[in-house]
Amino acid sequence: MSPAPGLLDAPDKARKGLSYSSDDIKRMLPHRWPMLMIDRAYDVVPGVSGRGVKSVSVNEPFFAGHYPDHSIMPGVLIVEAMAQLVAVVYVAEILENTESDPGTDGTAESDASRSVGYLGSISNMKFSRLVVPGDQLTLEARLGQRLGGLRQVKVRASVGSELAAAGTLVVTTGRKG
Repeated sequence: MSPAPGLLDAPDKARKGLSYSSDDIKRMLPHRWPMLMIDRAYDVVPGVSGRGVKSVSVNEPFFAGHYPDHSIMPGVLIVEAMAQLVAVVYVAEILENTESDPGTDGTAESDASRSVGYLGSISNMKFSRLVVPGDQLTLEARLGQRLGGLRQVKVRASVGSELAAAGTLVVTTGRKG
């Protein structure tokens, strides 16, 4: 069986993708356990696209109540994992721009994590496969057009070659307050 076509099948030829470990991601995002939903990011083209991994463990706290006799990952948390990948792609762009500025003092990652915005809307999200303990979600995100302080993003999540969810998110490009 061939893998499902992804958002990133036509690679960005001009730029090489970056990889981020879970420790890198903790420096890039303000999220922490139990809400940090992305374990690794790779093929990240800052400000453009990226892929990520969420390993789904039976020890996740949400499985205690969703559902105790038939554990499935809530769709809203699949969307959150995709949104966090979007934040990594966005923050990678900020870090890339900061690194090219010789006047920075090394606090770029912590400052960049403060710029992670919010999820503004979810459109045309379709869920096509249950995600259960033991699955490994492969996440994909491709940033689209800017709409003022908002950014449209195409996202998808799959388990192996099976599509689990796909749709469009709109995220804010900064945080207020």
